[in-house]
Amino acid sequence: MHDPATLTAAALAAAFRDGTTSAAATVAATLARIGRVDPAVNAFTDVLPERAGARAAAQDAARARGETLGPLAGVPFAVKNLFDIEGLPTRAGSKINRDRPPALRDGALIRRMEAAGAILVGGLNMGEYAYDFTGENIHDGATRNPHALGHMSGGSSGGSGGAVAAGLVPIALGSDTNGSIRVPAAFCGCFGLKPTYGRLTRAGSFPFVSSFDHLGPLARSVTDLALGYDAMQGPDADDPAATARPPEPVTATLEAGLDGLRIAVAGGYFSRGGDPEAFLAVEVVARALGCSDRVELPEAARARAAAYLITAAEGAALHLDRLRSRAADFDPAVRDRLIAGAMIPAPFIERAQRFRRWYRAAVLELFRDVDVILAPATPCRAPASGQTDFVLDGVTLPVRANVGVFTQPISFIGLPVVAVPVWLDAGLPLGVQVIAAPWREDLALRVARRLERDGIVHAPVARL
Repeated sequence: MHDPATLTAAALAAAFRDGTTSAAATVAATLARIGRVDPAVNAFTDVLPERAGARAAAQDAARARGETLGPLAGVPFAVKNLFDIEGLPTRAGSKINRDRPPALRDGALIRRMEAAGAILVGGLNMGEYAYDFTGENIHDGATRNPHALGHMSGGSSGGSGGAVAAGLVPIALGSDTNGSIRVPAAFCGCFGLKPTYGRLTRAGSFPFVSSFDHLGPLARSVTDLALGYDAMQGPDADDPAATARPPEPVTATLEAGLDGLRIAVAGGYFSRGGDPEAFLAVEVVARALGCSDRVELPEAARARAAAYLITAAEGAALHLDRLRSRAADFDPAVRDRLIAGAMIPAPFIERAQRFRRWYRAAVLELFRDVDVILAPATPCRAPASGQTDFVLDGVTLPVRANVGVFTQPISFIGLPVVAVPVWLDAGLPLGVQVIAAPWREDLALRVARRLERDGIVHAPVARL
């Protein structure tokens, strides 16, 4: 019997199609590994053996009848618990949401993944209401980094990064508002895709900051990212941000060459304010791609500040009733940031939004001369579990608020990014952002695939 922990989604799907294994066997092995490994990692909050078993049996029966199989047929996956899962309350990492009625149907992206043949096996741990970069939830416990259990998984999609890196599932879905896919991907040593804002529907998920929220996949291979991304594409009238832009499949173009592709390293703001090894990881990637050009994103520090203001204000507005009625049931660190957000003067937010429009136009001008920009994903490797502060450039800063220093200026204007893991030594990985212009996920994925093919980046299963 194969061990699904050692196989990618693409390999599992191929083994299912050619009859090497059955969906039932893959699901059984997956559930067994979750039972054996997850107590150490704490990635899952809900495991769905009955549902997964029924879905696997249906997949096996469809194959026996000779029916056409989807590209992810027989592949287990899991989702951050802010996705609606039929029959479960959508907890969004909180205590308060557990009192909500169970979801009446799955979120849109779960339905699209299952339409492609994938099999949902559970819901994943996350930072409360997605306002977190650590992966440490006071209600469900911290998701631990599978590569070093005494370190953070990153957040807020920490369960998603932890589940993928631990070999519990080959693909997990997360959300990214200010960096919540890219940070766990960097800390846990896997690949993550934050698509263009509006590319993947958010219908059937609990929001955080609607004008920033993205959903996307994490995986141990770039091909798996592309397979999941293609399965989930398509407009959706239930999400006003999900535009009518038709799907633009990327899987078939992953191996296209990089000839003529203009790649540059982000300088200025993105070359300071972190540990030296964070920038060394970018240089390793740049050298492998033969890239020596530099570009500077104008006013990136101000973009991060504006993103911070809008995040706090929009998040506070969403949770105002809960703050008034159940303040004691919040994680204090989340509660206090939301309360602060509720007190931001409206003119500050209006100025931040005006700046946002200017910044977007200015950054898009850069893409007239370059196709892809490289930048660090985090300013450091995964901090120790429970660590509250770190020192960057001689300044002591709170971990929870500042791990996203390099991701926030990018999601602020909805650019597509693939986070790739770089292993400089035998220690924990670092992440590099491969950033493209809006709607050019294909370019970011092609660059990531070339780096993976050449062995510059890779996502091993943690030795647990």
